[in-house]
Amino acid sequence: MSVRCKKILIGVTGGIAAYKVATLIRLLIKNGAEVKVIMTTSALDFITPLTLATLAKGPVFTDFFDKKSGDWHNHVELGLWADVFLVAPLSANTLSKMAMGQSDNLLTATYLSARCPVVVAPAMDLDMYRHPAVTQNLVTLKSHGVTVLDASSGELASGLSGQGRMQEPEEIMNALSILFSNSHTLTGKRLLVTAGPTQEAIDPVRYISNHSSGKMGISIAHEAAKRGAVVDLILGPTQLTIAHPNIHITNVRSAVEMFEACLKIHPFVDIAIFSAAVADYSPIHIADQKLKKIGDSLVIELKKNVDIAESLGAQKRDHQVHVGFALETENETENATEKLKRKNFDLVVMNSLRDEGAGFQKDTNKVTYITATTPPQTSEVLPKAQIAGQILDMAVQLLRKPA
Repeated sequence: MSVRCKKILIGVTGGIAAYKVATLIRLLIKNGAEVKVIMTTSALDFITPLTLATLAKGPVFTDFFDKKSGDWHNHVELGLWADVFLVAPLSANTLSKMAMGQSDNLLTATYLSARCPVVVAPAMDLDMYRHPAVTQNLVTLKSHGVTVLDASSGELASGLSGQGRMQEPEEIMNALSILFSNSHTLTGKRLLVTAGPTQEAIDPVRYISNHSSGKMGISIAHEAAKRGAVVDLILGPTQLTIAHPNIHITNVRSAVEMFEACLKIHPFVDIAIFSAAVADYSPIHIADQKLKKIGDSLVIELKKNVDIAESLGAQKRDHQVHVGFALETENETENATEKLKRKNFDLVVMNSLRDEGAGFQKDTNKVTYITATTPPQTSEVLPKAQIAGQILDMAVQLLRKPA
């Protein structure tokens, strides 16, 4: 699917890359899209509203109230109008406002009101782009379901060379086309996604857990929701925030709580994706009071937790697709293939801790896809949002296969 007949709202912020938006608008209009433009006051220093208004064939919005015409520009209506809200270029300043939920201008207020997918194309100098605050703000946007088109590398306006260039208009156009082609692939489908770690209590203060952040599972939930699915996200303890009307969250803490939540929902879903890092064992006895430090050692007897994916795999119906994860440190493919059979998975997404850029807490991942009928396929190191898209693409293919 192309951008033809799509309503695209473009937010332009202050940066030298704003000149590229003129070319982008021409491409979109030429390919049958309808375009409206919002500019921040800083963007006015880099390109004129007249230029963009002429190309977009309509007025450019810069403030809530137009003093000349007396018109009120309703940010809610703009957000409802759009099929996608693209912010390009995205400056570090507007990025910060979007991540923090500030709305002191028309662009950021529209962002908070938009119900459509949001795509951003950052553009800033090398050191700004690499600053921890900017990196964290981009992570926050991704956790809110925003698609981030990572900045390209090359010569920058400062004279430095490195990552920070806004993607070219043709690349952004292609990204929008892909977004629209995937936007309805899961409409009418219901997904169960598990994410995050579990915490198995030792006493009222301490617990057994792992390093999972929940980023991968949350990325899958957001991507599925953007594609039209209703998502039941069973979420272990995490610091990440989730905001999408199609995602229904059940917060759990222990493996038992996660299993009970999954058990209720599983019969009604089309696809189940088990991405949570569930503890294999939990203490047999949970102390009522905080355990005191006595002696040089402490022995805690553990019992095996129920294997959620294996238990539900035994109940899987013909129309359902199950996707599992395997984090391995040795004999990766063999172990993952054994898990595929034992747990009745249709697809296993295998991680190796030996791969740089993969694993817990990271914003990127590198995985190998294993099915019963195709050779293993290994991805590049990609943002977890892109890995999520690949997983869902494969799940949809498996869903369509005749029994």
